[in-house]
Amino acid sequence: MAQKGVNLDQKTFSCLICLDLLKDPVTIPCGHSYCMNCINSLWDKEDGKNSHSCPQCRQTFTSRPVLVKSTVLADLEEELKKTGLQATPADHCYAGADDVACDFCTGSKRKAFKSCLVCLASYCENHLQPHYDVAPLKKHKLADPCKKPQENICPLHDEVIKIFCCTDQQCICYLCFMDEHKGHNTVSTAAERTERHRELEGSRQKLQQRIQEREKDVKLLQQEVEAISLSADKAVEDSEKNFTELIRLMEKRRSDVKRQIRSQQGTEVSQVKELQEKLEQEITELKRKDASLEQLSLTEDHIQFLHSYPSLSALSEPTDSSSINIRPLRYFEDVTAAVSELRDQMQDVLRKMLTNISLTVSEVEVLLSQGEPKTRAGFFKYSREITLDPNTANTHLFLSEGNRKATLMDQQQSYSSHPDRFTDCCQVLSRESVTGRCYWEVEWTGVGGYVAVSYKSFSRAGRGTDWRFGHNNKSWALDCYKNTYQFWSNSIPTPVSGPQSSRVGVYLDHSAGLLSFYSISESMTLLHRVQTTFTQPLHAGLRLPHKGVTAEFCKLI
Repeated sequence: MAQKGVNLDQKTFSCLICLDLLKDPVTIPCGHSYCMNCINSLWDKEDGKNSHSCPQCRQTFTSRPVLVKSTVLADLEEELKKTGLQATPADHCYAGADDVACDFCTGSKRKAFKSCLVCLASYCENHLQPHYDVAPLKKHKLADPCKKPQENICPLHDEVIKIFCCTDQQCICYLCFMDEHKGHNTVSTAAERTERHRELEGSRQKLQQRIQEREKDVKLLQQEVEAISLSADKAVEDSEKNFTELIRLMEKRRSDVKRQIRSQQGTEVSQVKELQEKLEQEITELKRKDASLEQLSLTEDHIQFLHSYPSLSALSEPTDSSSINIRPLRYFEDVTAAVSELRDQMQDVLRKMLTNISLTVSEVEVLLSQGEPKTRAGFFKYSREITLDPNTANTHLFLSEGNRKATLMDQQQSYSSHPDRFTDCCQVLSRESVTGRCYWEVEWTGVGGYVAVSYKSFSRAGRGTDWRFGHNNKSWALDCYKNTYQFWSNSIPTPVSGPQSSRVGVYLDHSAGLLSFYSISESMTLLHRVQTTFTQPLHAGLRLPHKGVTAEFCKLI
C-alpha cells in the first residue's frame, strides 16, 4: 500500500488541530477527520454551549456527534508510519516566547500567520484556511498576528476600531464616532497611520543622524584615548630618562665628593705621618743621648768627664712642630655641612618642582562636555596668580607689585642682558606657563594696550612686526585701545564689539584649543572667542604701546 502511494500528500492525513499524523482517526458528520483525543478535547470545552462545530468548516451540530473510529484512515495511518512519512512541521514553525501562537493548535503551538479581528483569535496557516474557504469567514477582518487582538475592538461597543479621533487623539469605532465623538475631527486609522508613519520616518532620520554623530564622537573619543595613551607613555618614558639622568648626575657628584674627601684624607694623613716619623726619630736620638749623658754623669774620672761632655751635651736642631693644630673631630665637618645644605636646597627645589609637575598632570583634561563656566564665580575656579618675567620685559617697562604690574616709562630700566628680552617692542611675558584650564584678569589704566597669550619660542626683535603679539602664528592678542577692541592673530585684525571696561578677563582651555576674552564691569560680557589647536605651552603676555599706560594682573582669590 505504501509503495503504491509514494505521492500521498501528508496534509491529507494530518489532524488540523494538532497538525500531526492522525492518531485514532475519527470522521465527524461534515466529513472532516481528526484525532479522537483532539476533537474530544475541543468539544469538551464547548460543552457549556448549545452546539458543537467543526473547527475547519465551522458546520454546527445541535447535539454532540458520537465519534466512531475511521478504520480506513487508521489503516492508512499505519502504512504511512511504515514509510517514514511525518507531518510534524519544522521547529522554526513553532511559536517561541516572543511569538504570537496559534489559538487552535493543541500541544506544541505553531506561529500565528494572521489574527482575526472578528473571531478575536490568532491562526497558523493551516487553521486559517477556513477563513479563505468558508463564505461567512471570508468577510472577517484579518490582520498581522497580534498577541491581544481584542485591543482592536472597542471596549464600549464591541465593534472593530477603524477611526482615529484627531481631537481626542484616540482610536474609536463607528459608534463612538456617532456618539461621544460626534463633530470631532476624525480620519481613518489607515490615514492616521500613514501620517504617523511619515513622522516616524522623520524621527528615524533624526535618530540615524544622531547615531552617526554619536558614532563620530565615539570615534573621536577613541582617537583621543589613543592620543592620551601615547602622550602618557611618552611622558613616562621621558620622565624616566630625565630622572635617570638626574640620579646619574647625583651619583657622579656623590662619587666626586667622596673621591675628593678621600684624596684630601690621604694628603693630610701622609703629611701627619711624615711629621710623626721625624718626631719619633728625634725621640729615639734624644733617648740615646740621654742614656750617654746619664752614663757620663756616673764617671769618676774628672779628666774623661771634661773631655767627653762637650760632644755629648750638644743637641741637634729640633723638628718644627709649630704647624701641629689639634682640632678634635672637626676635620671634614665643613664638608658635611656643605653637603647637608645642598641636600636641603635640593629637597626644597624638588618639592616645589614636583608640586608643579603634579598640578600640571592634574590639569590634563580631555572631555569638553563641561564647556565654559556660566558665571564669573565659576571662572574663579580656574583662576591663576600670574607674575611677569623680568627676563622678557622690554627695558622701558617697570615691573612692580611683586612683578604683577607693568608700567611704560621714558627712562630705561637697569635690566641685565638676556636672550628672552623683547628689545624692539614694549612687551613682557609671564613667568608661569598657562596650561589646562586657566583664568586671569588684567586691569588697565591709561588708553589701554594688548592682552595676549603666546608661545615662548618666537623672535624678540627684527625687521617687520613678526615679534609683536598677534602678528605671527605663535601668539593671539586683544587690542584694548580707548573705546574700541580689535583681535589680532597671524597679522590679521578682527573688529570686536562689546562694552568698554578697564578690566579684561581671559579664559584658556589649552587642551580644547579654546581662548576667550571678556569685558569685566558690573557684568561679564564675551568679547571674542578663538577655537584653534595649541601645540606648545602658552604664556600670558602684555604689550604697552602708549606712554603712561599701566597693566596689572589682578588678584582674584
